[in-house]
Amino acid sequence: MKHTLSILLQNEAGALVRVAGLFSARGYNIDSLTVAATHDPSVSQLTLVMHGVDASVDQLIKQTRKLVDVIEVGRPITDAVQ
Repeated sequence: MKHTLSILLQNEAGALVRVAGLFSARGYNIDSLTVAATHDPSVSQLTLVMHGVDASVDQLIKQTRKLVDVIEVGRPITDAVQ
């Protein structure tokens, strides 16, 4: 099943690499990845699309929240309905 994740992370060197590395280390391919600035210049919005089983994705979200640079991880409402 396709999943979209919305991640707020610190706008620091290496933050994106740590998030992508977490997915890679667990054997997940990232289908699409977009990073944009927010109104706060120290925070970036990362939108990520991937495929996976619901239970595995829930576990991956919990692990992503533990990364130092990650502020918040969530699923957009449109993805949760699908």
